[in-house]
Amino acid sequence: MQSPRESKPSRQAQVVRAAAGVFATLVLLGGPAVGARTQVDRILAIVNDEIVTQSDLKLFIEKLKSGGLVDDQLVPDDATKQSLMKNETSALQKLIDARILDGEVRRQGLSIPVERVEQEIRSIAKRNRTNRDGLREALTAQGIDFAEYQEFLKTGLERQALVEKSVTSKIKISEDDVVAAFMAEGKSAESQAFEYSLSHILFLSSRGGAEAAKKRGAEALQKLKEGAPWDRVAADFSEDPGFELGGVLGTFKTGELSPELEKAISNSKLSPGDYLPQLLPASGGFHIVRLTRRKLIPDPKIEKEKDRIRGLLGERAFRRQYDAWLEQLRSEAFIRINK
Repeated sequence: MQSPRESKPSRQAQVVRAAAGVFATLVLLGGPAVGARTQVDRILAIVNDEIVTQSDLKLFIEKLKSGGLVDDQLVPDDATKQSLMKNETSALQKLIDARILDGEVRRQGLSIPVERVEQEIRSIAKRNRTNRDGLREALTAQGIDFAEYQEFLKTGLERQALVEKSVTSKIKISEDDVVAAFMAEGKSAESQAFEYSLSHILFLSSRGGAEAAKKRGAEALQKLKEGAPWDRVAADFSEDPGFELGGVLGTFKTGELSPELEKAISNSKLSPGDYLPQLLPASGGFHIVRLTRRKLIPDPKIEKEKDRIRGLLGERAFRRQYDAWLEQLRSEAFIRINK
């Protein structure tokens, strides 16, 4: 594959020469005498200026099996882990991807300082209700060298910064995306939803029965139709034990009112300040209802599940864009896999 920063022939020559030097070093370190049997660490792949060896692959698979330090950027879930343990070709590709990511970190100058690594260590220790020394002891008990752990965190933070800059920061989930996903799940959404502020004049059936309550309601309704101010009629007629000036009933969202009242308000197309021209059943009697304010709001059914849906869409978008971005990096890198 041709790098966009160098011509292909010169790039290959440079990388192959570097790999040959490394290979020669590995052979020379394998034993003290020419002709003696040597243990050679086979080069499996060349990635830009770096190599992946057989021992790299063996160590990676051993860590997968033993629960060692493995970056979840490369192995995001258990299904991936199980697959990699059974397929050396896929495991090798993960190591190639790691070399590509780390090379891109260096190219973009995203190196993480030691102070940031120490901050992460303190944060991890705190979450585990211990301190730095306690964390070190716990890692040692698991056979993990603390210096190795620091390097592991540094590499992970650098890759995280790279992915945040190149992928995560570019993912945008709109309200329309959330609504479309909500509908795709087979759920219904209203085209409009409102928040209503209402007042009422209440007539209690406990005061002489239902018919008497209706009669008092009809009288109050007639006063309103004749032009009497709402606040005056409410003060004179309302039998609400929690009466507030103006007969304030409260603020409600679509779906929070009784079906009958919500239907009446929706069908009548009231403007703020208008009242319904008929008595409606109320808890304990009947009432006249007035709309004091109406505000268009997001559908409450969607609001209840918005965070879940947005998170789901974000995960899908991240995986799709991350895979495309990584594939682009692969296409720009020099990769040679030894068969």
